[in-house]
Amino acid sequence: MVQQGGATDTWILRAVLILIGFTAVIAQIVLMRELIVVFYGNEITLGLMLCTWLLWTAIGSGFMGRVGSRVAPRTLVAALECAIAAAFPAAIMAIRASRAAFHALPGEILGPGPMLVTSFFALSFFCIVAGWLFAAGSRLCHRLKPVLPGRGTDFSLWRATSTAYLLEAAGSGVGGLLAGAILIRYLSPFEIAALLALLNLLLAALLGPAVRPMLRAGLVAMLTASFVLAARPLEHWSRALLWRGFDVAAARDSIYGNLVIAKTEESATLYENGLVLATAPDPAAAEEAVHFALLEHPAPRNLLLIGGGVNGSLAQALQHRSLERLDYAELDPAILEMAAIWFPREWAPARTDPRVHVHASDGRLFLKGASRTFDVIVVNLPDPETAQLNRFYTLEFFREARRALNPGGILSLRATASENYISPPAAEFLRCIYRTLREAFPEVAIIPGDTVHFCATDRPGILTTDPAVLLARLRSRHLRTSYVSEFYLPFRMSPERVAQFESDIRPRPDTPINRDFAPIAYYFDVALWSTRFHGIYRPLFQTLARVPFGALAGLVAVLLFVATLFAWFRADRARISAGFCVAAMGLTMIGLEILLLLAFQAVYGYVYHQLAIVIAGFMAGLAGGAWWGVRRARPNEMRLLAILQGVAALCPLLLYALLMAVARLTQPAHLVLVSQVLFPALAVLCGLPGGFQFAVASRVYFAQPLARGRGIGSLYGLDLAGSCIGAVVFSAYLIPVYGFLRTSLLMALVNVAPALAAAASMRNPTSRAARLSGPA
Repeated sequence: MVQQGGATDTWILRAVLILIGFTAVIAQIVLMRELIVVFYGNEITLGLMLCTWLLWTAIGSGFMGRVGSRVAPRTLVAALECAIAAAFPAAIMAIRASRAAFHALPGEILGPGPMLVTSFFALSFFCIVAGWLFAAGSRLCHRLKPVLPGRGTDFSLWRATSTAYLLEAAGSGVGGLLAGAILIRYLSPFEIAALLALLNLLLAALLGPAVRPMLRAGLVAMLTASFVLAARPLEHWSRALLWRGFDVAAARDSIYGNLVIAKTEESATLYENGLVLATAPDPAAAEEAVHFALLEHPAPRNLLLIGGGVNGSLAQALQHRSLERLDYAELDPAILEMAAIWFPREWAPARTDPRVHVHASDGRLFLKGASRTFDVIVVNLPDPETAQLNRFYTLEFFREARRALNPGGILSLRATASENYISPPAAEFLRCIYRTLREAFPEVAIIPGDTVHFCATDRPGILTTDPAVLLARLRSRHLRTSYVSEFYLPFRMSPERVAQFESDIRPRPDTPINRDFAPIAYYFDVALWSTRFHGIYRPLFQTLARVPFGALAGLVAVLLFVATLFAWFRADRARISAGFCVAAMGLTMIGLEILLLLAFQAVYGYVYHQLAIVIAGFMAGLAGGAWWGVRRARPNEMRLLAILQGVAALCPLLLYALLMAVARLTQPAHLVLVSQVLFPALAVLCGLPGGFQFAVASRVYFAQPLARGRGIGSLYGLDLAGSCIGAVVFSAYLIPVYGFLRTSLLMALVNVAPALAAAASMRNPTSRAARLSGPA
């Protein structure tokens, strides 16, 4: 074994700390995707999953970091790396087996309860080990102090934790970029787990006990071979467990999700992330998707179909002989490839009809850059169940669609409803969509049913709810239909049904407008979804949505005031204030990241590679800030902490102002510049204060050396705890209910209290101890 303190140990230590972040972020991406496949995956449920992830990691760093303080750091880190190599595939297996535990069939949506139970237990072991690894890695960094940057021989705990934080963030940035660009595109989850196991076992062997090098090499080779050889059988076996009772003809992981083709004797169904995306043959869905909109137009010549074209909608639309061009935009190219193989009859027009132009592109991004205008635009997508889908139901999108329509052109979209009774949650959701559509278009017609179809235009006299008019056009165009037909249309569009439906969803004075930066519709949709499982969810969602923002801000202010008083009356108030600042900064950092990502996909389309770059840029900013904080000169730390919290209070407000400015850009060249240059740069800038503040706060927090380094991971645990709260509160509540501006104001308010606490501690003797704890 190499001698402690040598140059080889330096590189091994750096590799270990980088690998902690590298492993954690790749595993997070993979495991969150697995949870989306098994459970309903919108931003609210994803926020709860991320909250669980951060909670367990905080426990691992803050609590388990105190355990094993008497164990040699090298031995502990090596043991934890072996544990994390096994924990990752075990977590994948536990998630896939969870549906069987709840006796759920594929395609069946499970409620919030099973999702929380599964994520809570399936992620626990891996996240605890990952958090514990940070604390153990920081302790090892402290033990190997002579070989790391710094003046003199003193290498205090603050420098150890700051260096570990720096390298962990750098590893996270590289891992996020690699996972998004390569790993999830070309490798299965168990193959990714095998690769990470190889890296962790290799470093564990280099750090492990002083046994013969050949013996260690043989052990690593044996364990690695076991993981690699088991990856493919485990993948097939666990997939079969997840889809038990179904004939799975094909399965594929694309960069956007998991795709599965399940066949029966008469049909084939395409599942995306566990939910039904398309079934063929399904003439009812295919006909209704396009014919209502095309029949509303007197003579449609060109059509833009956004999503949902693989089940036969293309063939149905092409029956309208007046159509000269049909543009079809589908986000995931893997869907198009699987449709060509498994839905050959429904997909044949895309191959043979010269009028069809297929675009593997986000529909909204395609619409922004389109050089032509359209007679009809059909949004054939699911309800706004996620912020990603909500982008097609906002006022901004409706206005973009209106600009892309020819005079008298029609925009059509659909939403889930019911034949006879509209429940209060469903009515609230549909009112929001209806009012938003009326803000952009002066004329809106409604076709009720299990699926309600909204048609909107800019000119009066174009739309009709008279079934006789539509039937006359149906006959004159010689359409061959079974469901949009003379037998069904008079019933579907009877005057009584139309009038009753319009009355049920007529907007009220307090009905909000759905916007890109205030996506309330997806909150209403999730509230509607939650009522399927337990009666408690409906009043909970409704109550939270009706809390006045002023009352919420007042409550937060009172809680922060109490926390500030607590810090003031403690003897070690400088240390308490430093921890308070780190927790608030953790909440702010996750909030800035969520704002940035939601703004990117809301305005510029879901472009996966750019999002991966944004995430990598954010982690790079954290690493750069930590690097700067470790090497800076040392003035009054408490004053600097107060200033940094003031900067953190301004960041969300400045970010919101900038996002509002760039949201008005429409030129394709500007869109490319913003998506590929400005957003990654903003991500780096947003991450810088968090990394810099962690290093500064570490000086104060660890001013008094802790016996044997106990609690060395506690500050990182506070950072994660703040992020944990922010992950669920921002994504699940504040942003959808109050929008970007009010959420930014609340984030600013949260940072005022720790800034005041830090300013009040500047004259505290403990802060002087921080200044005198050792040379930089």
